Amino acid sequence: MARPLRPVGTEFLEHAPLRLVFAREVSASPAAVFRALAEDVPGWAEWFSAVTLARPLGDGGRREIRLRGGTRFEETVLVAKEAEVYAYRVDATNAPGLRALVEEWRLTPADTGTLLRWTFAADAPAPVRLVLRLARGGMGRTFRGAVAALERRLAAG
Repeated sequence: MARPLRPVGTEFLEHAPLRLVFAREVSASPAAVFRALAEDVPGWAEWFSAVTLARPLGDGGRREIRLRGGTRFEETVLVAKEAEVYAYRVDATNAPGLRALVEEWRLTPADTGTLLRWTFAADAPAPVRLVLRLARGGMGRTFRGAVAALERRLAAG
């Protein structure tokens, strides 16, 4: 059963008890990357290997995400600024221990395309934060794999 998390805004990205940041450059334009993130929500399951289902809810300001292993998220989009930033808050999840979670995908033009930076900001009890810190390496590998798959998907058109 999904349980509600504390509703937080984008300011949480700056002061969350746990912040993990990952970055990678892709050859696609910021506009193309933004469209893949914000407008092609079902496409996430095609390039982000941890995602088994992604679908917009209602008018598209909310999303349902399911991950391998059975974790589910109900999310609200906080910011969708064309070719610059896409951020969302988790409103409810079946993941144990989380109190608040915001993720931000920031897109910065680069010489060869786009620098894509993903920030994972969470509040949870100390043992859960420790587990998440220990999972940083795996999350980084998953991020790099997802971004590489996204780049291939965008290059293929």
